[in-house]
Amino acid sequence: MKTKLRPLLLAALSTFALAATLIQAADVKPYKLETCLVSGNELGSMGKPITKVYNDQEIKFCCKPCIKKFEANPEKYLKKLK
Repeated sequence: MKTKLRPLLLAALSTFALAATLIQAADVKPYKLETCLVSGNELGSMGKPITKVYNDQEIKFCCKPCIKKFEANPEKYLKKLK
């Protein structure tokens, strides 16, 4: 009986996680720049852009080091979006 419940439980949890993600995504403001918020590099110039959400605002970075710089002083960079 244990083995029959496991797939059902996993399917239910996956469905719940997807629904929660979709609800959150609807409230997120899209990132409209074609450049990294931190470095100003064109998105995609250093590989696949990294997308994060900060206070319901989608943000895109060109690389992992830019995420750390952003997290150290987010308000400095968020001014660029206004």
